[in-house]
Amino acid sequence: MSDKFEFISAKDKPALLAFSSPDWLEAARSALVELGYKVHTAATHGDFLVRFSQARYQVVIVEELFAADHISGNLTLNSLQGMPMGQRRHATVILIGDSFQTFTPLQAFQQSVHAVISSSEFFLLKQLIEKAVADNTLFLQSYRDTQARIYAGGRGE
Repeated sequence: MSDKFEFISAKDKPALLAFSSPDWLEAARSALVELGYKVHTAATHGDFLVRFSQARYQVVIVEELFAADHISGNLTLNSLQGMPMGQRRHATVILIGDSFQTFTPLQAFQQSVHAVISSSEFFLLKQLIEKAVADNTLFLQSYRDTQARIYAGGRGE
C-alpha cells in the first residue's frame, strides 16, 4: 500500500487505477489528471481491494492482465465481478486490454464492467473515459433521482 496517506475531500473526484504496465499506468494517470480526478494507484490485488473498500471512487480503470497472465487470473477483476451492485454502483468501471473492441456493450456486459477499451485506442483515452462516465451517469440518472426523492420524502420535505 502507499507510504503516505492521502485524504479525499467531498470536492475531489477520486479515481483508482490497477495496471501492470508502467506506460499504460502513466497514460491513464495523465488522462485522469487532465480531467480533474485525484488519482490513486493499486500495486497489488490486495491493495486494490483495500483502497476500493475505503473510498467511493468515481472512476476505476483496470488492466485486463493486472498482475495476471490471463484475464481469468485477474483477481481484481474477479473481485469486482463478484461484488453486489450496491458496493460498486458509485464507480464507473473501465476495463482496458488487447482482447477488446472499444465500447462493445456485449464485451462490457460479459466482464461486468461499464466499458471496455482496446489498448490500440489508448491515444484517445481521455475522450473515452469522458464518454464512459457520461454514459454511466445518464444510465443511472433516473435511479439517482428516485433515490433522492425517496430520501427527501423520508425527511418530510
